[in-house]
Amino acid sequence: MQENLKLKLLAACIGVMFSAPLLAAPIAYSTNEKAGTLSVIDTQKDEVIDTFKVGEKPRGAAVSHDGKFIFVSDQPKNALLVIDLENKSVVDTIKLEASPEGVSISADGKWIGAANEEDNSVSVIDTTTHKLAYKVKMQGDNPEHAEFSPNGKWMYVSAEESKYVDVVDLTKRKSIKLVEVGNRPRGIGFLPDSSRVYVANELSSTVSVLDTKTHKVIASIPVGLRSNGVKVLPDGKKVYISNGGDGTLSVIDTATNKVTSTITVGKRPWNMDITPDGKKLYVANGKSNSVSVIDTATDTVLKEVTVGDTPWGVFVR
Repeated sequence: MQENLKLKLLAACIGVMFSAPLLAAPIAYSTNEKAGTLSVIDTQKDEVIDTFKVGEKPRGAAVSHDGKFIFVSDQPKNALLVIDLENKSVVDTIKLEASPEGVSISADGKWIGAANEEDNSVSVIDTTTHKLAYKVKMQGDNPEHAEFSPNGKWMYVSAEESKYVDVVDLTKRKSIKLVEVGNRPRGIGFLPDSSRVYVANELSSTVSVLDTKTHKVIASIPVGLRSNGVKVLPDGKKVYISNGGDGTLSVIDTATNKVTSTITVGKRPWNMDITPDGKKLYVANGKSNSVSVIDTATDTVLKEVTVGDTPWGVFVR
């Protein structure tokens, strides 16, 4: 009887081992604008394991929460390409407006936001149906990035050809406020609790910090030359800013809103993403055709990975 119990326990353990999915390392995807390709990076080895075609000029992207699809804006086609990552093929093409750029995904994984630069609008797509759900007109000019707040209440949109960000009320589906920040705002990042948002201002070389209760600027932080990309650690303790003019990252301590360190990376660092555990940051170096891998515990460069021509951004899932 005791032997039968042992056998049952062993069988149960083996069943769990083979039925449970193996925990794989996250994958990082680099959209290579001039090459028209997607580089696939194994984040455990930090090596490119695949490269394939994804349109004429891929820019912004977002990976579905189940890791099956990547949604990529293709600027010449004015479209959002839905790419099956297993088959490396376009399974849907969603019509956008003129010159789409930044793409983001909501915290619940239900929505994709795509900024349409020349139409001054943001398209919102249902990730289940791959259909356009609605479109929001902006008050600012030339939207580049459209980011959802983690709590699902807001979308902040940077107006690249001005000094403003639009605040979109996602319940009302409209821009309710235009907030003045620095010159040529670009990247946007929210704290995990949605209480604050950080906006990189390229021509001011500053980062504006906004309180999302009032939608007002509460701090302006000097950073490196031509700041553009923004990425917040999952625990909200640090914010990374890519500085395209001097090939560096500025690291901001969110407790003090001060720059605590500067990291040298490749030429024209651009858009970034981070592993879910917050341990590694991946930075697209647009003029080095590479991705820098940063250890966020020590704020040092672990490796520089060669990718395709002119990487626009990195997206991790």
